[in-house]
Amino acid sequence: MQTVTPNVEQTIRDLEDMRYTAVLNGNFEAFRDLSHPALIYTHSSGAADSLESYLDKCRSGFYTYHSINHPIDFITVVDDVALVVGEMHAELTINRKPVTLHNRSLAVWKNTDRSWRFLAFQPTPIPAS
Repeated sequence: MQTVTPNVEQTIRDLEDMRYTAVLNGNFEAFRDLSHPALIYTHSSGAADSLESYLDKCRSGFYTYHSINHPIDFITVVDDVALVVGEMHAELTINRKPVTLHNRSLAVWKNTDRSWRFLAFQPTPIPAS
């Protein structure tokens, strides 16, 4: 396991901000540019999307994000993979229904020849207390 250098940690934090901003602003090309072609985007419902199926759903309005807060607890780097552990709280519309999400989350970034690319997302709902 590698120690996360301040530069790598800040890069990953910036990339996380950029990917969330992209979906909030409907800038799906920016989201695509940040993503690895093999992206697996799992939802808190348990459904999973590829990069293309996720983007298709976002473009069609199936997923419309209104606000997202994504605090990061820590980042761990192992070789060329960064694991981002934190939370994702969002207000969105899913298939024309308003939804509020409160999730723990794991985002995975892979360092490629090109740059760090978003490879996977796994949320877990936080039970209401």
